[in-house]
Amino acid sequence: MELILALAIGVLTGSGVWLLLRPRTFQIIMGLSLLSYAVNLFIFSMGRLGLAVGKEPVLIPGVPQNLQNYADPLPQALVLTAIVIGFAMTALFLVVLLASRGISGTDHVDGTQAPGSQEMP
Repeated sequence: MELILALAIGVLTGSGVWLLLRPRTFQIIMGLSLLSYAVNLFIFSMGRLGLAVGKEPVLIPGVPQNLQNYADPLPQALVLTAIVIGFAMTALFLVVLLASRGISGTDHVDGTQAPGSQEMP
């Protein structure tokens, strides 16, 4: 299971970096989203490894209430907060993308048309 999780994080990170290097704004936004998913998965997986494997995430009656019997809730809280912030940032980036496209007429990062491409109406 660790190998599958590590491969998923690696594929998300690699795809995100590749999309970040593209010249179009929408591809950059998708690359940032993939990178944020990879980081969230990494933080969540690191919170479950080590002492937290096989431990309960919530309080159960009859089990002593100490950190030796339960999973650490901090990584879960960090990932949940990062998901909300990432969603808000993606929405903001899309609004800026649409405004920039309306003003400049192109969706290239530098605002110029790519060589060999036709002007869009």
